[in-house]
Amino acid sequence: MNILIIGPSWVGDMMMSHSLYQQLKIQYPNCNIDVMAPNWCKPLLARMPEVRKAIEMPLGHGAFELGTRYRLGKSLREQYDMAIVLPNSLKSAFIPFFAKIVHRRGWKGESRYILLNDLRANKKDYPMMVQRYVALAFEKDAVPKADDIPVLKPYLTVGSAQQAEILKKFEKQTALLGERPIIGFCPGAEFGPAKRWPHYHYAKLAEMLITQGYAVELFGSPKDVEAGEQIRNALPAEQQPFCLNLAGQTNLNQAVDLIANCTAVVSNDSGLMHIAAATDRPLVALYGPTSPTYTPPLSDKAVIIRLIEGDLIKVRKSTDSSEGYHQSLIDIKPEKVAEKLTALLDV
Repeated sequence: MNILIIGPSWVGDMMMSHSLYQQLKIQYPNCNIDVMAPNWCKPLLARMPEVRKAIEMPLGHGAFELGTRYRLGKSLREQYDMAIVLPNSLKSAFIPFFAKIVHRRGWKGESRYILLNDLRANKKDYPMMVQRYVALAFEKDAVPKADDIPVLKPYLTVGSAQQAEILKKFEKQTALLGERPIIGFCPGAEFGPAKRWPHYHYAKLAEMLITQGYAVELFGSPKDVEAGEQIRNALPAEQQPFCLNLAGQTNLNQAVDLIANCTAVVSNDSGLMHIAAATDRPLVALYGPTSPTYTPPLSDKAVIIRLIEGDLIKVRKSTDSSEGYHQSLIDIKPEKVAEKLTALLDV
């Protein structure tokens, strides 16, 4: 059986989808799984042994372009027995329909009744995104209830030879860190600072860790360079050489190997948080207005800190600081994070 997955467009969602691929291999042991996703996802999919190949989705997030979707679907005809569509949008279901894949499975969403012929309507019975993904591995009349659904934790393979090559590539930058064990920080987040732990809290935690003999590496996209520099510049001058800002200097593939080399990671709710979890690093995950119930880090080595209750909370300007940080994240003190981190490192 050949299965086509229409994959998600975000790093964290892509990592959680790995639980689905693992379950599909259990349900259909001889299946081949191909995933259509944005090009940047390929390094992650290449590290998921259950995936045969990644197929590039050339359309950007939000682009409809029905003609292009038709041509993509037509090019995939007579190759797949089943399609599973993970996004909830109408447009995401067109390619399997145009590919004339016989079984087209997904959750009810955006009036795509004709496009999907195995439509699931009880999405709200599964409170976690990963549960919703995994539920699609099962035949419609055999889906376990939420409490019973098996969630195999996502993981990324890290080859020692490839990791050594990446570490060598960055050895000039990391030389000043010496032999200190490394704590990774992921201080960025999509959609602005409301999901970010304040840079001055990260700086205080870095100061505490460096005093204890650790070094700190900062990871993120080019958009996170400024946040990284804010952290570094808030440190005493004598400690700044032990805090390395790698934000914007790595591609996603390199970031995976460098994060896997860390002793532990502290992260906001972000895609890199899910990558840290998938590399089996001890992880302290910091949540504010977003919900750890819906998209938690899927790792036995992760500790979540959140000081407020409820699901996703709408951010109101009146509750933000002048720098855009959410009060619930401002209230998480560096000492509390250090305490949780120390407990993880002592295990």
